[in-house]
Parts: sequence; structure tokens; C-alpha cells
Amino acid sequence: MLSGAAGASGTIVSVTETTKGGEDAGAAMASGSAQKLAEEVKASDKANAGDKKSHEYDNRVDRAVVFNSWVKSTALFSLRMVAIFILIGALAYLVGKFWAGILPIVLALIVCTVLEPVTSFLRKHGLPGALSALMSMLLALAVLVFFVSMILPDIITNSRVLAIQAGQGLQSLALWLQNQDSLPFSVDAEQINEVVQDSITWVQNRAGAIAGGIFSGISTATSMMITFVVVVVLTFFFLNDGPKFLPWVRSATGGRAGLHATELLTRIWNTLCGYIRAQAVVSFIDAVCIGVGLWAVGVPMAFTLAVITFMAGFIPLVGAIVAGALAVIIALVSLGFTEALIVLGIVIAVQQLEGNVLSPLLQSRAMNLHPVVVLVSVTVGGGLFGLVGAFLAVPAAATVAVIFRYMQDMLQLHAGEVSADDLEFATDVGKALAEAEEQESAAQRDELIDNHVWKAPSIDDEPDAPAPSPGSTLVRQWNKVAARRRSDKAMDKTADTTEDKTASAKTGGDGANGSNGSARKTRRFELAFGTSKGGGEDMS
Repeated sequence: MLSGAAGASGTIVSVTETTKGGEDAGAAMASGSAQKLAEEVKASDKANAGDKKSHEYDNRVDRAVVFNSWVKSTALFSLRMVAIFILIGALAYLVGKFWAGILPIVLALIVCTVLEPVTSFLRKHGLPGALSALMSMLLALAVLVFFVSMILPDIITNSRVLAIQAGQGLQSLALWLQNQDSLPFSVDAEQINEVVQDSITWVQNRAGAIAGGIFSGISTATSMMITFVVVVVLTFFFLNDGPKFLPWVRSATGGRAGLHATELLTRIWNTLCGYIRAQAVVSFIDAVCIGVGLWAVGVPMAFTLAVITFMAGFIPLVGAIVAGALAVIIALVSLGFTEALIVLGIVIAVQQLEGNVLSPLLQSRAMNLHPVVVLVSVTVGGGLFGLVGAFLAVPAAATVAVIFRYMQDMLQLHAGEVSADDLEFATDVGKALAEAEEQESAAQRDELIDNHVWKAPSIDDEPDAPAPSPGSTLVRQWNKVAARRRSDKAMDKTADTTEDKTASAKTGGDGANGSNGSARKTRRFELAFGTSKGGGEDMS
């Protein structure tokens, strides 16, 4: 029996050893197979390394999707531009239609930019608003009367002398032409008399047209007088009720629009005041330089010509040319050809100083406009509305520039590119409004980032994911990204509403939520690029 038991035990041991040996052999075979499989995969990866390298950044989509997005963007942009041009054309048509009523308002506003500092000074010293406006206007009228009284007698006195000198100058020119043998053509007295008679005949034949022009000039003068009276009345009311205008705008528009209007209109007003004052400085320097030059040469009516130069300086480009030409003609008639050339040189030098140094420097600083914009606006305004258009072109361009810059500031503020402290404001209302909108826009930007399908996800410090597999489509990718974001947003809201946890549970929950948030960010990154960290996941 013992031998039988021993035999059985030996059999069991033998079977056990055999089993262990089989297991070891199987494990060895499995290990060898796994190693062999890994080597085959490695060899395959090495063999296909060139293909993978060529598709390292491959995220190809159907070109029809890209072309369709381009067509949509181009169509929307074109429609917007057409709408903008239609609006500009309609506005220009209305301005031209009602120009007779708009011009006095614009001129009154320009006069107010000069008189407003005086009115504000008087109002601060205790005078009523109406009395302050009236006194400032009377002061301006007194200055105007003073200059007119200074130049009018000079014009009356010298006009007769200039007429006689002009006749003598023509006779001298005729004699000079007759005595010049070196000219390629001969001129005698009969030819000169013939030219004079032809000129007289031309004037007589066009007497009707000249008379019509005179009546037209009288009508124009009457219209100018009416416009002058309207400008005076409007100037008084603007100066008197100016401080009430912005509060009225806020109450009329209401809410946030009124606050924006207050800031924008204040910026426009400051820009217009800066332009008028800068132009006054430039015109004054021109008048002083040209007046001193004319006085040094001995040209009559030097003070009168200086005043005309100052007044003409408010019409860019054209006014300076007309005033300079008038000075040269008077020098030619009164003194002679040499003195006229000297005056011409003085005028050209002063105009070069104005055009290349003073105007670009002062006006560009006052209005923050490039000199090219100033030149183009004057050219366009003069071509459309004549001298008045040339005078008002630069303020109009400055107004448009102020509106554009304000819209750009608000756009950058809402986009999060700048803060309210980075911007400059003309009023405290505008500053407070920008700070409030900065806080509101932060929440709006978060919502846009969560809901906007085409917004790239935040990667933070996540490592770069493997290259996406080719063949996926952009639409399917971003649809899955949007669905995943909506799911994650719902999960975040559910987690935020849980408030019945203990302090220790909250700590653990915060860690778990942070872990889940990191995992969700990683998952968004993977979905956005069609991959997972474990390998290339096909999003198609």
C-alpha cells in the first residue's frame, strides 16, 4: 500500500513538473511571439517612415469645403460693401439736396469753435450764458470791424493809384515790345491798337452776358447776406445752449447709446477745435512772413495783403495761391518786374514752409491725420463743392476719422485686445462706460469661445498630439468638437450645482474636477485635430 501511495505521489509530482514545464514553454513561446510581433511592427514603421513624415502635418479636407467657405465670405463682404456704398451715395445726395440749409449750420459750428473758449471763460466768471455768448460775439465783431476799418481806406486810397500805374504799365509794355528788335516777331503801334480794339469789341458783344453775371453776382451777394444772418443767429444759440446739448442727446437717445454719443461727439468737437486753431496758427505765420516781406520790398497795401493772406489761409491750397498771386500782381503794377520776382520768391518760400512743415506738422497732430489724407480730402471736396467744399473737406475728413477710430477702440475692447486703461477718453462718461463694457465683454467672450464652432480650443500646457490621419473632413471634425463641447459644458454645470459636500469631500472633488477638466481639455485638443494620444484616431 505504501508503495502504491509512493507511486501515486511520484506520478503526481511528475505530472506537476510536466505541467510547469509546459507552462514555461508556453510563456516562452508567447514571449517570443510578442517580441517577434513588436519587431515586425517596428520594421513596418521604419519602412513607412517616409510616408509618415510626408503626412506629418496632413489635415487634408475636401477642396469643395474650402472653396465654398471662400465664396461665402466673398459674397458676404461684397454685399456689405455694396450696402456701405449705397448708404454713402444716399448721404451725399441728401447733403447736396439740402446744402443750402446745412451750410449755415456747419459755418456756425466752425465759428463756435473759435468763440467757445471766450464764452466758457466768461461763464466761469459768473456771467449768464446768454450774456456770455452775446459778449463773445460782440468781441469777434469788434475785431472784424477793426481789421476792415484798417484795410478799407488803404484799398480805396491805393486802388486809384494802382489803376493809374496799371495803365502806365501797359503803355510801358507796349513801348518795350515795339523797341525789342531781338524778338522773333515784330510789333508796331497799329497791331497794339488793333488788339485793344478787338478787346473792346469782345466786351461790347458780351455785354448781355456780363450784365447777367452782374445780376447773378447781386443774387449771390443777397444769398450770402441771408446766410450770414442765419449763421449769426445759430452761433448765438449754439454758444448759449451748447452745455445743454450733450445732456439732451443722452436723454433723447437714452441708455448706452446716449453715453456713446456723448463720448463720440466730444471727440469730434475737440478735433474740430484743434483743426481751426492749428489752421489759424498756420495762417497767422503766413500772413506775418508775407506782410514783412512785402513791407521790406516796398509794396503798397502790405498790411492789407497780409490780412487777406490770413483770411485766405483758411481755404487750404487755393487761398494761399490766390493771395500770393494778388501780392505779385500788385508788386508788378506798382514797382516793376524785378520787385515782382522778389515778391514771387517770398511767396513761394513761405508756401513751401507752410506746405512741407507747418500744415503737415500742426494739422496732423491736431487731427491725427496723414498729410496725404488732408491733400486728398481737399482735392475731392473742392471738386465736389468748390471753395466751400475745399474749406470744409479737412474737418469732414477729421470727423470721419474720429468715428472710425472710436469704432476701432470699442471693437478692440470687446475683443479683449486692449483694456479700458489702455484707451484715451474725452469724457469721464466714456471712461466709465468702457470699464463696464470691458467686464461684460469678458463674459461674452467666454460664451463665444464655448459656442463658436470655428474657435480653436485652448491647449494650455498639453503636449503635442500625434499627426491626424488623412482623409477626414473638416465639417465632421468640427461637428464632433461642437457636440463634445456641449457635453462638457453640461457636465461642468452639473458639477458646479453640487453644494452638499463636506469640506474634505470638496477638496477631493476639486481635485477630481481639475483632473476631469484637464482630461476634457485634452479630449477637445484630440477631437480638434482628429487624433487621440494613444494613436491616430480617424475623425471621418
